[in-house]
Amino acid sequence: MTDQSTRAQAAPGDAALRAMFAARKQVFIDLLKWDLPALDGRFELDQFDNPHARYLILLDPDDLRHRASARLLPTTAPHLLGDLYPHLCPDGAPSGEAVWEISRFCLDPAQSAAERLDARNQLVSALADHALHNGIREYVGIAEARWFAKISGFGWSCRALGPALPGSAGPILAFGIRIDADTLPGLQRTGTWTPLGLKLEGGELAP
Repeated sequence: MTDQSTRAQAAPGDAALRAMFAARKQVFIDLLKWDLPALDGRFELDQFDNPHARYLILLDPDDLRHRASARLLPTTAPHLLGDLYPHLCPDGAPSGEAVWEISRFCLDPAQSAAERLDARNQLVSALADHALHNGIREYVGIAEARWFAKISGFGWSCRALGPALPGSAGPILAFGIRIDADTLPGLQRTGTWTPLGLKLEGGELAP
């Protein structure tokens, strides 16, 4: 588990989760126009936001506003790649205790471009740090081809798990990120490494 950040200590878990789900609605439904359900018209959740899910959430230190977040799912339980997009992996979707899926990588749109870049780098660094401290040897996920190009440039070892195939908003593909002793040095070389302790949240949205 990553170190709990002082940025999140004053916020109850449900407040951090609510902020994240609200930001996901703004990004994935309002901005990107994904065809997804919205709880109470305010929160974006799907069937994978369940007790298996874990969340890394970056909050503003002053007003506890959501800045960035990501959902982590064990590949030994239901997850997007294995259950909905296995066709993206001709050799089969990777799975196992040391393989976790990243999804709903969300940067709050209210931030400036510089703030979003800073939040992105902090979240990527936290994902790497969390993996190294919790026995995760590979992250897998699904991305649009243009986003995959950015992910690959962060400095960690990232590979496509199959060819890009048509998606609703353009070509999509499955990817894998190897986590090992070279991960942090690679992120440091590209200037992506921005260490920051994040609070790891788990559980469902409180009523």
